[in-house]
Amino acid sequence: MKALAVFSGGLDSMLSAELIRAQGIDVVGLFFETPFFRAERAVKSARLLQLPLKVLDITEPHLEVVKKPRYGYGGNMNPCIDCHALMLRKAAELLAEEKAQFIITGEVLGQRPMSQNLRALSTVAAQSGCPQFILRPLSAKLLPPTAPEIEGWVRRDQLLSFSGRSRKPQMEMARALGITEYASPAGGCLLTDPVFSRRLKDHLSFRPHGHVREIELLKVGRHFRLGPGTKVVVGRNKKENEEISTLAGESDLVIKVDSIPGPLVLVLGGDLSRPMEELAVALALSYSDAKNGEVAEVMLLMGGVERKESAPARPKSEFQSFMI
Repeated sequence: MKALAVFSGGLDSMLSAELIRAQGIDVVGLFFETPFFRAERAVKSARLLQLPLKVLDITEPHLEVVKKPRYGYGGNMNPCIDCHALMLRKAAELLAEEKAQFIITGEVLGQRPMSQNLRALSTVAAQSGCPQFILRPLSAKLLPPTAPEIEGWVRRDQLLSFSGRSRKPQMEMARALGITEYASPAGGCLLTDPVFSRRLKDHLSFRPHGHVREIELLKVGRHFRLGPGTKVVVGRNKKENEEISTLAGESDLVIKVDSIPGPLVLVLGGDLSRPMEELAVALALSYSDAKNGEVAEVMLLMGGVERKESAPARPKSEFQSFMI
């Protein structure tokens, strides 16, 4: 008997996997990766449990969900119900290939009021295409029995009735199982972050069919919207400058303050007119070590062609209204 676990790497998914393995059932973890949540935490947690883990990229279908979620967003740009439903559909598609009989998740009834209430859990299961084969071990006794329980594949009396937002029951269970390392429940998904969500909303408004690298750029630097067709990313430190340089495209304009310490600046978009270019140069100098009014030299690189020019630094306050 085998189960597939939708495995985030958080404590709830770890406990769910251990609860089912304790009944003599093989469990394989599935982590569905996108630019908004990466597999590092899941890989680490799976290693601690010695749990087999498969990492699967679902960027393309997930982006469509983010753009137009059927069930709406949470507090920011997080379409949790649609996202969980997509993951369960993808897991369901793997059942036959993995020779598994059912799917488990670490969801806890009432832990997240919007996406883990009874109605939401039912909706997510229904959208998977195989609701009777979805088992939530941590809250199973509070939910209607599903096929794994009805068929006797798992013992319902050995499942749990966790509910609500308190983490104490899970932490006590972790101690009993000897699990001492686990991540906090927050911080796993960038779509719940207000700043990132604001940047993503702006990006999708102007570039709904943009490249994945443009989403990766949302994670670094300061972002400025100079016009409908022009956005500027300004590095905040050496590491971010390096990341921005790696993500630069052939059609992007890269600006580097040449004569004094300063940020790497990336200009994206179709409108690279001279006025926009001058504004981006001024922005680069404003976030450099140049004093207000000090003339400094910058290097501009686009399509393999380099050139230099000089301009005066301006106060940062002039650009606050452009910041995303």
